[in-house]
Amino acid sequence: MAIRGYCTFAKKLYIGDSVKNARLVKWKLKHGAGQLFIYVITSSDIPDGQIEIKHCAFLKQKYFKRHPAYIYGIAGSYNEAMDIVMKMFDEASMSGLTGDIKTYLESTLGDH
Repeated sequence: MAIRGYCTFAKKLYIGDSVKNARLVKWKLKHGAGQLFIYVITSSDIPDGQIEIKHCAFLKQKYFKRHPAYIYGIAGSYNEAMDIVMKMFDEASMSGLTGDIKTYLESTLGDH
């Protein structure tokens, strides 16, 4: 089995204002390099779940080396991640998918 990295990203990624060099942050997340103040918004590991906010250190576990997390957003703090989730929720509500953020994100952002 080929090792693909610790995560994959949505085509249109939500990036918080406090994330200065998004390209470098994405590279570090993919390769498992440590970062102190980065939170990610991922697809839930629970089958019926929606999305989750995780600290980037969570992705450094060996499990994610073989089963990469699917990332919808990157934030510089937990509060900023919550703001991004609220933005996602508002956009899902406006498109008629109230309470179903995951379906909205899958239909608009990527092939996951």
